[in-house]
Amino acid sequence: MHTVAVIPARGGSKGLKNKNIYPVAGKPLLAWTILQALASASIERVFVTTDDQTIAEVASEYGAEVIVRPPELSGDKATSESAIIHAAGVIERDHHIPIDIIVFLQATSPLRKPQDIDRAVELFLREGADSLISVTRADDLTLWESTGGEWKSVNFDYRNRGMRQDRPTQFIENGSIYIFNPETLTVFGNRIGEKLSAYEMEFWQTWEIDTLEEIDLIEYYMNKKNLAVQDVN
Repeated sequence: MHTVAVIPARGGSKGLKNKNIYPVAGKPLLAWTILQALASASIERVFVTTDDQTIAEVASEYGAEVIVRPPELSGDKATSESAIIHAAGVIERDHHIPIDIIVFLQATSPLRKPQDIDRAVELFLREGADSLISVTRADDLTLWESTGGEWKSVNFDYRNRGMRQDRPTQFIENGSIYIFNPETLTVFGNRIGEKLSAYEMEFWQTWEIDTLEEIDLIEYYMNKKNLAVQDVN
């Protein structure tokens, strides 16, 4: 069974310039996801799809194989799915790998362990799913929204809050790990198909980097949880 990791990492980030290669805990951000994928026992090959030469050089330096993404799949409105469909075609055509499972990893979510990838793949296979997302439990998350200047409670009834432990358990899609069959991507044009499984991670693994302010938080957890000092090569 051929399981490949695909890491989309385009250039031109608006929220944080050069986000994918921004220094985080002593390495470019992208490097952490590459190293975690390489250290996973489940992953056969690790590919980075990018439109940026500098990102491509960083990806190669840390052991990933690079797929050059065409300009039409590199703009702000281009979806991750479109980049992965392109990458899968290149992997099968040019690298001669008949893909069975795609593990889609986001470089902006480096708070994962190689074991998380392995356990997620194991769960995906055991449950016979066609897609999997990683989640974190949100035991006490009370959401509000403002519509037309009026505030409304979204996932609870503020008139009858009840006890926290009596509320239905809800989960956050944390963006760290996605797994799917190539057929799911082709048929639905989406990373999520008909039979979805969810791999639960710890709450501290919820955080991801979109802005400069979040780097301190990510570095704190990487050091506290020994992610930044582990030999994942």
